[in-house]
Amino acid sequence: MIKKYLNFDLALKQALEFAQVSKLNEIVTLENSLNRVLAQDIYCVKNLPSFNNSAMDGFAIKASHKGKELYVVKTIFAGDSAEKLLKENECYKIMTGAKVPDDVDTIIPIENVEFYKNDIVKIKQDVKKGACLRLKGEECKIGELLFNKNQQITSAMITLFASQGLNMIKVYKKISIAIVSTGDEIKEPWENANDNEIYNCNSYALISLLKEKGFNASYLGLIPDNLDKSVEFIHNITNYDVIITSGGISMGDADFIGEAFLKNNLEIIFHGVNIKPGRPIMMGTIKKENHNTFVICLPGNPLTAMVNMHLFSIPVLRKIQGYYNIYHDVIFAKNMETFTVKQGRVNVVLGSCNKGEYQVTQKNRYGSGMISALSYSNSILVSSEETSIIQKKDTIKVISFNCSYLDDKTNIFN
Repeated sequence: MIKKYLNFDLALKQALEFAQVSKLNEIVTLENSLNRVLAQDIYCVKNLPSFNNSAMDGFAIKASHKGKELYVVKTIFAGDSAEKLLKENECYKIMTGAKVPDDVDTIIPIENVEFYKNDIVKIKQDVKKGACLRLKGEECKIGELLFNKNQQITSAMITLFASQGLNMIKVYKKISIAIVSTGDEIKEPWENANDNEIYNCNSYALISLLKEKGFNASYLGLIPDNLDKSVEFIHNITNYDVIITSGGISMGDADFIGEAFLKNNLEIIFHGVNIKPGRPIMMGTIKKENHNTFVICLPGNPLTAMVNMHLFSIPVLRKIQGYYNIYHDVIFAKNMETFTVKQGRVNVVLGSCNKGEYQVTQKNRYGSGMISALSYSNSILVSSEETSIIQKKDTIKVISFNCSYLDDKTNIFN
């Protein structure tokens, strides 16, 4: 028997447990690695820095010569060799990044000396040994772990890759995602829709949201409200890693999607979560000998489909893609207006969070079929089942539409 109206927290937990990390890797060039997910641990192969060097333009001295007048025997530029050749009361003039000879231990910036004239420099008394000297391997040593696999590659990481001479990076192959919609009443934007028909906004909303989150998805068209055609259509797309549908999973006479997936050997994780909006959401897997397809069936209302994508689907997709950080980060904010929620279920409330202040959208009075409320919002609040009212000035937790992600679950309830 299909379990109905599962607890929100348990539904997300079970979905993540069933989601399997992609096993396919590929090698990409350094310049094409940004935002991809590492499929290998990265170790230091070249000391950073690879030699002792100067952090400033100045004078390379022995700290024991503090307070003395020294003769500058040589100016060392970046790229020069640095054989030691000092005699008593001598020093080097040195430029930033230049290799430091072994017979000195301190760099004094040019602006921090008593005077410098005719190759004679007077060093101040307050000298700290080792100042402005960058030692070989002090940042990273050969063999040291730099990055664990499953991390999203950033520009800062690419900088370090380049410093190690890494040009080819092993990453997880991007997962393939199929987007389909259902309903005979649905028309594509390029078609004419009469008063009894609606334009297909769900598919384009889902594809653009996925692109914002770093995923590529393909729109495969509409499934008519016909069981046999739905079964055949689904059978032909189970080569995708993920299938995301919208509509056709409620209890209406024309809602065939759930049954069509069952006839394609779908193993249901859950069908129905105690959440408003989004109760009919269904997730499951279709297992084949060499390939698993994760199935996400969203309600047909655009607003509901989008908030469920944020709450459930994005963490699941991040796990499948191989990300280490999969859980939504939360923002603490001050609620600026009292509003009510329906007690006895988890409520997803749209709002805008700016500078630590949360403003509920339209006093939380909008229907799940509405579209415009999404464009007025940048975050969502998730209430607990016990909550009936959110008071003005309450400290609350919200999830930004552009949130970062954590490697461990954060409690999103108040």
